[in-house]
Amino acid sequence: MPELWYMIAAVAVAGIITILLRALPFALLKPLRSSRFVKALGRWMPAGLLLILAVVMLSGEFAARPGRAWIVVAAAAVTVLVHLFAGRRALLSIFAGTGVYVLLLNLF
Repeated sequence: MPELWYMIAAVAVAGIITILLRALPFALLKPLRSSRFVKALGRWMPAGLLLILAVVMLSGEFAARPGRAWIVVAAAAVTVLVHLFAGRRALLSIFAGTGVYVLLLNLF
């Protein structure tokens, strides 16, 4: 069994590393805030990540249920339409699309 001083040192080192790793992004972000590249990433990355997520999810659903592809298309269309016409509220559009998907999947 390790001695007490060894365990205290291990916990202290782990704590210091954790604090430094949590503070590092804030220290690195300060000089980058005025960068045009970082601002462009902040503008385009969320949409790009959502696009990748949607493509992966839709392709997986098309492969899993080829006969019910219209359900996925209908739910995606409802999600987009609710998002565009209901004030771009992401949570509302996600709930509407998910509800339509579950409803159609259970009905057909």
